[in-house]
Amino acid sequence: MTTTAITNIASLVTNDPSLRADSPLGLIQDAAVVIEGDRVVWTGESSKAPATDNAVDAGGRAAIPGFVDSHSHLLFAGDRTEEFNARMSGRPYSAGGIRTTVAATRAATDDELSANVARYLAEALRQGTTTFETKSGYGLTVEDEARALRIAARHTEEVTYLGAHIVSPDYADDPAGYVGLVTGAMLDACAPYARWVDVFCEKGAFDGDQARAILTAGMAKGLHPRVHANQLSYGPGVQLAVELDAASADHCTHLTDGDVDALAQGNTVATLLPGAEFSTRATWPDARRILDAGATVALSTDCNPGSSFTSSMPFCIALAVRDMGMTPDEALWSATAGGAAALRRTDIGRIAPGARADLVLLDAPSHVHLAYRPGVPLVHAVWQHGRRVV
Repeated sequence: MTTTAITNIASLVTNDPSLRADSPLGLIQDAAVVIEGDRVVWTGESSKAPATDNAVDAGGRAAIPGFVDSHSHLLFAGDRTEEFNARMSGRPYSAGGIRTTVAATRAATDDELSANVARYLAEALRQGTTTFETKSGYGLTVEDEARALRIAARHTEEVTYLGAHIVSPDYADDPAGYVGLVTGAMLDACAPYARWVDVFCEKGAFDGDQARAILTAGMAKGLHPRVHANQLSYGPGVQLAVELDAASADHCTHLTDGDVDALAQGNTVATLLPGAEFSTRATWPDARRILDAGATVALSTDCNPGSSFTSSMPFCIALAVRDMGMTPDEALWSATAGGAAALRRTDIGRIAPGARADLVLLDAPSHVHLAYRPGVPLVHAVWQHGRRVV
């Protein structure tokens, strides 16, 4: 395999805490990275870089790990512009808006759905996202959920079964019957294509007992749990996630002291999705409170057509710093290594020997510019699996 050195990096974020006792980012100044095949094989000072087959001059730019977007909903069709416009004119967001997308998604062809996923993935890649998770949840029939996951699996290995997004409109008068479908025939059809099982544990969606039944059924099929938890109100989602050792509890907007303590004491990552609060004018999650308690935090886009229609991790970093109490270092770590932790991955979210060679060059001398210059397209180049793709 050929080797490539990226040299003259002004500031390299490795996310290797062993390199710097004062920061989990493991910053190296005037740095270089050596890639062999799809892996990082060396990092260090640029002047000490070993000889390689190829060389790339970073031109004094900063380098960071590729973003890990651990929560998205890209298997959909249709448009909800009117809903957004109405909400920005005073109507609050509620879980029921999902039904609009369900109707459009059921009517779409496989090719249309796949093209939609590819479009948003390309959009995210241009903004530095090299790993993403995505979910079903807009089909809500056995056939439509299975085909959504089948399509998703063509684009990513991080596929989540979310038949329990809301109670299907077909079962509006029989929620127990729908839970039976989600834990029975639908799960049987979907499990072969998924790694994860998820549930929207929220008023208007699924309560704690229903969520537990859905998650444990998925676990029995070999799927790993994650939970939409405590987004719109206080509820049992976070503590259920920790109890079941879910990889992540996502949203975490409304937390009691007991919820925060549970996150701090367990292995479940608190995944915060500031795009949702921005797009719904909702209460911001208190990242500072969660971090100070000692819990692990991830940042993600929650890219979906209803409540957070953004694929931009840099935008979410800027929001987290401005409105959620995070420092620029914490926000970047959460958007890279934190996302990897939310997917229980150690091969991504860092630039260190043995890691997958996913990295981003910024048109800036420091990663701090991601929050310092919000809305500016700072991504200069992207490597994914060791290949330059942007």
